[in-house]
Amino acid sequence: MNPDKKVIIDQLLEKVNASPYVLVVDYTGMTVPQFSELRNRLGAAGAECHVAKNTYVKKALSEAGLPDIGESLIGQTAFVTGSSEVFAAAKAIKNFEKEFKKPELKVGILDGAILDADKLKTIADIPSREAILSQLLATILEPSTRIARVIQKKFNPDADSKSDEAAAEPAAEA
Repeated sequence: MNPDKKVIIDQLLEKVNASPYVLVVDYTGMTVPQFSELRNRLGAAGAECHVAKNTYVKKALSEAGLPDIGESLIGQTAFVTGSSEVFAAAKAIKNFEKEFKKPELKVGILDGAILDADKLKTIADIPSREAILSQLLATILEPSTRIARVIQKKFNPDADSKSDEAAAEPAAEA
């Protein structure tokens, strides 16, 4: 094997091994500014978009021990890896696709399982870890918050109406 090819495959292998997921997108017809914007949005989501020859990507995935997705590596494909959650990367791609009608999610690998485009779009709809933890915390705190309001109302009935008036004043000014 050509030493230059080996260096490229090793770099791809390093990126694939460092990421818990690999997403493959078809970027046919995208302009350079659109592709740059996609990379910026993915960067904000903790992911990176890479372009390499499909044969190099196949070889890197094979060396990493990941499933064969060779039938999806046709045409102009880019692959997305990242160090954070797959939800954010999939959401960034899905939102970008809604806005520009490109790129198209083709396939992904998550924890050794192959996911088709529909499953990846479903994953994109899942809220982030922080949002889920926030919802869980709100659910846990709701009963104690209700009890605190009842106790406050029992011992200080005027406090609730005063706080409502105070909250209404800034809204009226705006």
